[in-house]
Amino acid sequence: MKDFGLLKNQALNLRKKGLSYSEIRSKIKVSKSTLSMWLKGVKLKPEHRARLYTKQIQILSRGPQSQKERRAREIKEIVKEASNEIKLPLSSEAHRLIGVGLYWAEGSKGKMFQITNSDPYLILFMVRWIEKIFSISVETLRARLNIYPQQGDLKIKKFWSNLTGIPLKNFKKSYIKPLSTGYKKNNLYYGTIRIEVPKSANFVCKTFGWVQGLLADIKPQVDFVQKKWRHLSKVPRPVNLNPPIA
Repeated sequence: MKDFGLLKNQALNLRKKGLSYSEIRSKIKVSKSTLSMWLKGVKLKPEHRARLYTKQIQILSRGPQSQKERRAREIKEIVKEASNEIKLPLSSEAHRLIGVGLYWAEGSKGKMFQITNSDPYLILFMVRWIEKIFSISVETLRARLNIYPQQGDLKIKKFWSNLTGIPLKNFKKSYIKPLSTGYKKNNLYYGTIRIEVPKSANFVCKTFGWVQGLLADIKPQVDFVQKKWRHLSKVPRPVNLNPPIA
């Protein structure tokens, strides 16, 4: 049980030294209302009042920035707590389904198993996923970059090769984006990479079979609503009113 007499005396001594309520509460764990009741009769020295006034002005002047920093700390704590909820290593089923979800969102819907992204974490996860789920050696994978003219093609290939283990010789000719005067909000320092699995049509079918299995319980509702709104799919394609000059 707290000894409030002792705490009150500590609070009084700290206040007489010129500490603010916030500074005192960082040392003595009592409510602000209790502190106000204990300290309402304490007179501060002029130099202490001047310090606290200056500090308050600084806090007010930093208002938006202070809120931004506080929100950044809150976000960091939320992310940390959520990260701690994940227990590694993942089960085989959890690992398989995470890869299925990522391929559903980012993978090719064509005949070859391909996944394209700029995030090194996602790419490495999927390379290892392909190795584990389909027993495909990383040395057989192929890759192609999509980069800007000012970026070093060979250096970026070496980066992705070093990360994934895909041999440099397996990188196809990079696609170089044409120069643009538009402002780029996000800098893709490593470009965008497409990972390809040769002779993988069956892998694509199997992956989307898993997707169908995951969605089986909501399929009836989606089918019903799509049928009801089928007329939306019959909207004519837009006509190009300004065709390029031959």
